[in-house]
Amino acid sequence: MPAPGRAPRAWPRVLGTGALLWVLSVVVTFLTGNTTLLPTVVLLGSFLVPVTFVAWAFEHLRGNTVTLYLVARAFLVGGLLGVLAASLVESYLLAPTVWLYLGVGLVEELAKLLALMLVTRRAFAGGGAERTLADGLLLGAAVGFGFAALETSGYAFNAMLTMRGLSLGQLVETEILRGVLAPVGHGLWTAILGGVVFAASRGGRLRLTGGVVLAYLGVSLLHALWDAMHGIAVVLTVVLTGTAWQYQLFQLGYVVAPTPLQAHLFTLINWVGLALVALLGLAWLARLRERLPRTSPAPGQTPPGPAAGPAPPGPLGPPPNPLGPPA
Repeated sequence: MPAPGRAPRAWPRVLGTGALLWVLSVVVTFLTGNTTLLPTVVLLGSFLVPVTFVAWAFEHLRGNTVTLYLVARAFLVGGLLGVLAASLVESYLLAPTVWLYLGVGLVEELAKLLALMLVTRRAFAGGGAERTLADGLLLGAAVGFGFAALETSGYAFNAMLTMRGLSLGQLVETEILRGVLAPVGHGLWTAILGGVVFAASRGGRLRLTGGVVLAYLGVSLLHALWDAMHGIAVVLTVVLTGTAWQYQLFQLGYVVAPTPLQAHLFTLINWVGLALVALLGLAWLARLRERLPRTSPAPGQTPPGPAAGPAPPGPLGPPPNPLGPPA
């Protein structure tokens, strides 16, 4: 039972129940070979971690304005609008260049921010409700995790399609890997940007300030570094351990088979780089959370009173001591 005065936490049940259902779906699909269950595996595995973290954020950051309906709308509608807008812009404006990943970061973070502003405009319309840092963190995380869930479902679907037919193993591997990395990806970046944007608002109206611009460029850079880390690891591995003949083959456009040492070094650089990018994002989020006001007691919880001590003297002096000597 939960502690008295404390609302039960929903996110552990969301994670546990969802993980159990996903595992059961994978096992039944493997045992029966029923391909009609593959969409179930894709959707459960793609949405499990994002939904869990949104549930956690809702329990820890919700205020009087943000409702469960608004969070769900930000997750589903905002995430979908962000994916669609980013896909259109990237298809028509971005080309395979050295600046590709930076362009992806700028486009996708702007698409998610615009989606966040669109799905939340009515909740804060007319200046009736003030946007707060906590609201921005929560709703930004909802949009970002919705974006991540839909993106993961696409990656999982592509991984399932192989030259030899449908591969349940590659589908499961893709969902596990992206599920592990999901907490430090889109949800984190959009939570940071949403928090900064909402905190900069005045009178319920959004403002374009220098801090907002820097936050947008900062999360876009983190996004770009995250996506480009594979290529950065390749370049650093070649620079540190490459031989003359490997350089010559690279210049001719050939893909060079790495040595065992290079393969291990590439893996190390790649994961260390991803960890550093994640830590930068988490440290930024922690700094923002330090600015949050102290939360009020939960419904049904008695606020702490003053420390126990001697009763103050009344208007006629201190009360008599029943154990003391008679007057």
